[in-house]
Amino acid sequence: MFDTILYVVMAVLSISMVGFLYRLIKGPTVPDRVVALDAIGVILISMIAVFSMIMRTSAFLDVILLLGILSFIGTASFSKFLAKGVIFDRDRNH
Repeated sequence: MFDTILYVVMAVLSISMVGFLYRLIKGPTVPDRVVALDAIGVILISMIAVFSMIMRTSAFLDVILLLGILSFIGTASFSKFLAKGVIFDRDRNH
């Protein structure tokens, strides 16, 4: 019974991934695309976690942690780029 629920969750996550991919490609504004990209990262992490539960292993936990860190850094970089226009401040006029 538990495996059936995990397969249903995987199917729902896949369908939501398709919706966010549509928003990433079609999104009317850049912030919409950034939010869709962040949501894709969260869904990818969730799918790997569910797959790890299906396989009954903890080998994918390092991958989940790495993707979480990369997703956070990417979202923070995009947000700073949208706010200031640059990611790294190169102010050399001290």
